[in-house]
Amino acid sequence: MAQSVPCECDGTLDAVPPDLRDEVATRLRRVQQRLTPKRLAIVEVLAGASRPLALPEILELGDGLAQSSVYRNLVVLERAGVVHRIVTAEASRFELAEELTGHHHHLICTSCGMVEDVPAASGLEASLADAVTPVEDATGFRTKTHRIDLVGLCKNCL
Repeated sequence: MAQSVPCECDGTLDAVPPDLRDEVATRLRRVQQRLTPKRLAIVEVLAGASRPLALPEILELGDGLAQSSVYRNLVVLERAGVVHRIVTAEASRFELAEELTGHHHHLICTSCGMVEDVPAASGLEASLADAVTPVEDATGFRTKTHRIDLVGLCKNCL
């Protein structure tokens, strides 16, 4: 079971910007779903979080949400491209899809299960692009995006 790590939220769980709300509704319509109050509540929790959250953290922050309902709705939101799941040895964690929040990478602690967002450094991005080009040329594969998870020990577990 994932160890609970305090969430740094801004305290405003009812402040989903209208443009984000519209994009979430559009993505849900593409998979023949709609933006329900429960789905909006989950989006509000994830939008207010500073890092990916485990299911117990979403339940704690989303006052009155039932576990089975949250899990079912996370599956729908993931299928619609609204939510991204990060799987660790301890638990799945969820965040808004990076197309909605901006490109970033993750630090994942193998000891406590902490997952933290880190900005995509321009030097790393340039080096990765240089490294990917020969692979694409050799295979005919075309990269759309990438994800980098740095797995190790956080400063609290060292």
